[in-house]
Parts: sequence; structure tokens; C-alpha cells
Amino acid sequence: QVQLVESGGGLVQPGGSLTLSCLTSGWMFSFIDWGWYRQAPGKQRELVAIIRRNGESLYQTSVRGRFTIYRDNANDTVYLQMNNLKSEDTAVYYCNKVDTQDFWGQGTQVTVSS
Repeated sequence: QVQLVESGGGLVQPGGSLTLSCLTSGWMFSFIDWGWYRQAPGKQRELVAIIRRNGESLYQTSVRGRFTIYRDNANDTVYLQMNNLKSEDTAVYYCNKVDTQDFWGQGTQVTVSS
């Protein structure tokens, strides 16, 4: 059974840090390019970071230098370390494959506010 379970979100002050986790199951994890996406209220879902199967990472301009995506192939898990968080990072964060997204997990809420 395929699953995506995101966790690690919360309320943090501007400048703070969080690390999100995404436990996946049902795929050949190590052969897949994975991404972290986010959806802010009233906005479309957007892709913020990619970790390719070869370990290469790519970032949206707005998060480059602040976010780090990495993967644990032994445990089928993708992570997103977020530093120096800003109010505009407030959103529900999701992980998913990069090529196709057949369904979405429940996401994890990140709220950046003082």
C-alpha cells in the first residue's frame, strides 16, 4: 500500500528552524526523485525543493540557502530542514514524487509567526 506521511511541522518564530520528515511506503524509494511542496492559504501548491535519486538537490529561489532537502534511502524517508524561517514560509507542506503525483498525504502545517 502506498503511503505518504508528513510530520514535523509546528508554530515557530521568524528566524527559527524546523525539520520536516516524510515517511513513504509502497514505492522503490531509492529510484525516485522526491520533492517537498507547500500550499499557502489562497495560493496554489508549489514545489520548493527536489532531491534526485543521485543525491542532487534543487531549490526554489525563495528558499535557497535556507532550506536543505535530503533523503534516507535505507528508511524510505525524505527530510526538509528549514532554517531562518520567514512569515511567507507559512503553509501546509507535502512531500511527493517529482514526476507524477497520484495522491497527496495529509501534509504538515508550518506556521511562522511572532
